[in-house]
Amino acid sequence: MTRPDTLPDYIFESSWEVCNKVGGIYTVLSTRAKTLQDALPDRIIFIGPDFWQGKDNPLFVEDSTLWADWRKHCEAEALGVRIGRWQVPGRPVVVLVDFHPFFAQKNDIYSALWTDFQVDSLHAYGDYDEASMFSYAAGRVVESFYHYFLDPSKRVVYQAHEWMTGLGALYIHKHVPAIATIFTTHATTIGRSIAGNGKPLYDYLFAYNGNQMADELNVQSKHSIERQTAHFTDCFTTVSDVTARECFELLDKHVDVVLPNGFEMDFVPKGVTFVNRRRKARQCILQVANALMGTQLDDDTIIISTSGRYEWKNKGIDVYIDALNRTLHDKRLERNVLALIEVPAWQAGPRRDLQERLAQAKTHHSSVQRPLADPFITHYLHEAGSDMVSQSIHRFGITNKEGSRLKVMFVPCYLDADDGIFGLHYYDLLIGLDLTIYPSYYEPWGYTPLESVAFKVPCVTTTLAGFGLWANEEKAKTLPSGAKGDSIAAECYIDTDGVEVIYRSDYNYHEVADRIRDEIIGFAALSAKEVAVARKAAAALASKAQWKHFIKYYYRAYEIALSKAKARMDAQQ
Repeated sequence: MTRPDTLPDYIFESSWEVCNKVGGIYTVLSTRAKTLQDALPDRIIFIGPDFWQGKDNPLFVEDSTLWADWRKHCEAEALGVRIGRWQVPGRPVVVLVDFHPFFAQKNDIYSALWTDFQVDSLHAYGDYDEASMFSYAAGRVVESFYHYFLDPSKRVVYQAHEWMTGLGALYIHKHVPAIATIFTTHATTIGRSIAGNGKPLYDYLFAYNGNQMADELNVQSKHSIERQTAHFTDCFTTVSDVTARECFELLDKHVDVVLPNGFEMDFVPKGVTFVNRRRKARQCILQVANALMGTQLDDDTIIISTSGRYEWKNKGIDVYIDALNRTLHDKRLERNVLALIEVPAWQAGPRRDLQERLAQAKTHHSSVQRPLADPFITHYLHEAGSDMVSQSIHRFGITNKEGSRLKVMFVPCYLDADDGIFGLHYYDLLIGLDLTIYPSYYEPWGYTPLESVAFKVPCVTTTLAGFGLWANEEKAKTLPSGAKGDSIAAECYIDTDGVEVIYRSDYNYHEVADRIRDEIIGFAALSAKEVAVARKAAAALASKAQWKHFIKYYYRAYEIALSKAKARMDAQQ
């Protein structure tokens, strides 16, 4: 790993997802923590929102001895903080901030934000206020720490993630100018909104005006804080070349550095432990499916899945279900396939009838012969009639009837071992899959496919995912020459490199659905030896995305930010 001669003395990182597992940024921070903790022991400090006052946060352990004097000083400054460690590899220091008291000062804070940086908060609604008050509180906490412990001789970096932390970065930029600021957008507000509202993003990206689209899509305030933070901080970064282009077109700012998202292999079990966990995961998935559908699917079943946030078009959930329907009616499929849809929806708890069947099967070791009602969903839903996944399954006429080679199972909950059906964490189920499919339309990076290959599960993704473009670049370095054969198996690239990246654009939905169908059928036709090759190739690709390879991009961002901060301070002298 390339390492600069001089690292920052302290790094603060602020995110809504510190000790708060809600999305991909959590994975970015939690898997990278050990790499930075090894380089800067207890001088990489994460700042997150304190949602768990009065109850235990399983991701955080408070340490009342850590910086006890400063904690008292914070109390005197009316800053509510809890200090402890994040329960991830490296166990970095975390400061959780109580931001609720600042709501009383909201108007004054927004007024100063407009005066200093022309950020428009007039159109704020929903989560804008909550995120902004957290961000302001985080900035105040870092300001307090700096003045209590540090001085201008220390090289200090503050990295803010997503628009939710922009206000704090701007606050520090003004009130503690010696601190170098980095702003990382993982997805632009406008880009995600354009894609999510069914408008073509990529072919017309050059023609979109970010400010105009913010007005049209009613996200003016989020766009404003994101745009101004990108322009005023010392170093502006994003996570892929896909999003870098988006930032230039919609935020009118070139990124200084692209910070690809890595993974830490400490999260992946090894040897016998891996084999045992994979066996346990497969048994669990098949037991649930058989109890739900009244089937007798065995371990020879190909288990595939898509997962992530419930973004119908952006995550490609729509085209995935369409492709499953096409696969279901394709006579080339000669093997049982169980297709999971793991996207958290507005669920109302685990199905009691399914729980009873699972308990009965465990007690009596008996198989069930008849399916439950709605034999495709594991949990109750609020307003099931408006749920897009359920309605799409019904619209295509997917019934999981006896004799169908392909069965579909919708898992509409967070897999945190407390779901009431599986009782396992997401990674503990991921390890049991055979193939994953992430046909994203809007995906700045794409952690789900990276996590998949890290657990030796081959995957399908698209050219509109940052990870997909990176995978293509890596594949091009080792792609064997020669044409594909004519057999079904030969039409599936996965057997050679572990990842298939499908070309996707604004207008080739049906082509993508057909390609996914062919990938499923092709994978199902692979021999055990070919599958083993694919799994090995997937893991080999994942090893190239470890943080020890990607951390150099962060070091470059630190250098840029610190250089600008030094020039700013020199100019003031």
